[in-house]
Amino acid sequence: MQVTPAIHALRHPFQIPVAPGIALDRFVYSYLIAGETITLIDTGVAGCETRIFDYIRSIGRDPAEISLVVLTHSHPDHIGAARAIREAIGCSVAAHPAERAWIEDVDRQNRERPVPGFSTLVGGPVLIDYELEGGCTIDTDGTGEYELEVMHTPGHSAGSITLFLPGEGALFSGDVIPVVGDLPVYDDAVGSVRSIRLLRSVRGIRVLFSAWDEPRFGEAAYGQMDRALDYLQKIHDAVLASAGDGESDPMELTRNTVAMLGLPPQAVNPLLARTFAANLRARNEDFQVSPRQ
Repeated sequence: MQVTPAIHALRHPFQIPVAPGIALDRFVYSYLIAGETITLIDTGVAGCETRIFDYIRSIGRDPAEISLVVLTHSHPDHIGAARAIREAIGCSVAAHPAERAWIEDVDRQNRERPVPGFSTLVGGPVLIDYELEGGCTIDTDGTGEYELEVMHTPGHSAGSITLFLPGEGALFSGDVIPVVGDLPVYDDAVGSVRSIRLLRSVRGIRVLFSAWDEPRFGEAAYGQMDRALDYLQKIHDAVLASAGDGESDPMELTRNTVAMLGLPPQAVNPLLARTFAANLRARNEDFQVSPRQ
């Protein structure tokens, strides 16, 4: 889908097997910035390279024009097709240094953060050519017309980054901004709040491109961030209410919190338990999301 003259949004549906015969339907977005060359932001899961290449051909361009793949973080639905794209095109790959280990060693990622169906979602490791720190810029096609500003926005993961294209007013937020009612996934609850507050303070956002949500335009972009902050507060309160004063079994805590939040029972899995554990770690921190900046 072409959203602006230069930016294209590609929606990739996929499934996560959570139990025998049970799978969660999911989707993730990747984005193309089509200037003199093509920059790809995130790659979807393994196999998405076919959809990406077919789309590029459909707009009259050649997949070989992809010069750079920027990975907003290291999780399977963002890096899954990176190896296949790199092998087919020979493009460069960039990510935050805190994500390098899991991108270059996916077996390690699977050991340290197991995800159901990991081996079907990730096509293999890929080497990082460029490390992206917060505050740096990326001249995507060498002309200066599409220069991305990099913001370090940890919370969802330690090295999550958000990209801002000022000329288009386009903010590419990866998985930093949770969607109300969807499965919350983050490693640092307080960090997530701080990162969304940072993005909320960016002036001139005309369109928000999230990995988990359709593009949001104008004030709707800022409204989506406000709703995300409220959702994080609701999750935090539910986790603490479920835990009470004592130590809880992680999966029992997850089941109780899922019920309290109205999420589907099949959402109970170790990955969601990891998210709720992040809220327990923040029990004694100032988690209030208001006032907003």
